[in-house]
Amino acid sequence: MKNVTITLDAATAAWARQAAAAQGISVSRFVGELLQKQRRDGAAYEDAMRRFLSKPPVALGAPGEKYLTREEVHDRARLRR
Repeated sequence: MKNVTITLDAATAAWARQAAAAQGISVSRFVGELLQKQRRDGAAYEDAMRRFLSKPPVALGAPGEKYLTREEVHDRARLRR
């Protein structure tokens, strides 16, 4: 484990102390867990985005049908009919 020093404004420090106390852990551990969660979530998002973008685009409608134009996609009146 590495020790780091962070600087927080008074309101954020008070919030961190209260949140850590509510979980029964130290502020140091609380901040460490927040950062680990942020790192995991970011990596999971990047993996999901990479998988999504690796697939070919899919047209809405029947196979072989043309893609909708921007105007067709945003035509709200058509959706109300």
